[in-house]
Amino acid sequence: MAPVLPATRRRQHVYDDSQRWERFTPRPDDIFITTPPKSGTTWMQGIVASLLWPHGDAPAPAFDLSPWLDARIVPLDDMIARVDAIPHRRFIKTHSPADCTPIFTECRYLADYRDGRDALVSFANHRRKMRPEVIEVLNASAARDGVAPWPTVWDGDMDQLFDEWVDWGTPMEHLASWWPNRHEPFVLLVHYADLIRDLGGEMRRIADFLDVELPRALWSEVVERCRFEAMRSQHEASAILNQAFPEGATAFFNLGTNGRWRAQLSETQLRRHEQLTAERLPEDAALWLDHGSLALGQRP
Repeated sequence: MAPVLPATRRRQHVYDDSQRWERFTPRPDDIFITTPPKSGTTWMQGIVASLLWPHGDAPAPAFDLSPWLDARIVPLDDMIARVDAIPHRRFIKTHSPADCTPIFTECRYLADYRDGRDALVSFANHRRKMRPEVIEVLNASAARDGVAPWPTVWDGDMDQLFDEWVDWGTPMEHLASWWPNRHEPFVLLVHYADLIRDLGGEMRRIADFLDVELPRALWSEVVERCRFEAMRSQHEASAILNQAFPEGATAFFNLGTNGRWRAQLSETQLRRHEQLTAERLPEDAALWLDHGSLALGQRP
């Protein structure tokens, strides 16, 4: 492998622990989907799966094919064994910022982002519908590292949720870690709003970045499999989603739209979001995070 940029800090909380990466052995063609929570991670997993299996014959839903290495819910020995045994080109999920994991510069990193306000509202749906027993398992694992537990059931308090969101990881914190690397050949920044506006065009960028060549005749099918309703339908069989949510993929894939924060966030929460953005990001990064490339007319 080419040089590795080492992690410079550990980030741990109820859901995951970046130190788990110390046990990981990379392959040169690995793909890493690195995103803050609720910012299009599963959509990107589905896009990559559709590109890697252009005939639509992926062996499982993308969520199940793409392991979340940091996640506490799976014992580390079991996770490493699973990752090492994957026979196809691997695409691995992480919510850890760039400075919390090793960066393998021969591999490819898809850094996917969404307006932080939309990510927060999506997290509210996630938290509302998640099985309490799953939170209990996560709390028990986190307690062994001295990490404070989360309430097993969210009572609808958005200020409390905001605290949990900051604890887990905001788009502002995550983007701040990748923004200095945005011109490196091993990373591609993708925005949720751009995927909504031009899914085919963004998928072409992703395919080129991953060096995936597709038969021209299959291209429309490859893209159509990544539309919102198609993605939700494909994941109805996901064992992991059905374990985490009583309604499975229906709960996890809520609406897939932007702008719902306008009706759900208070002025206090919006000011707090604005403050976090100003603290974490330079002006150009903050503008891109709010709007995406296509609305701005330029790439970061």
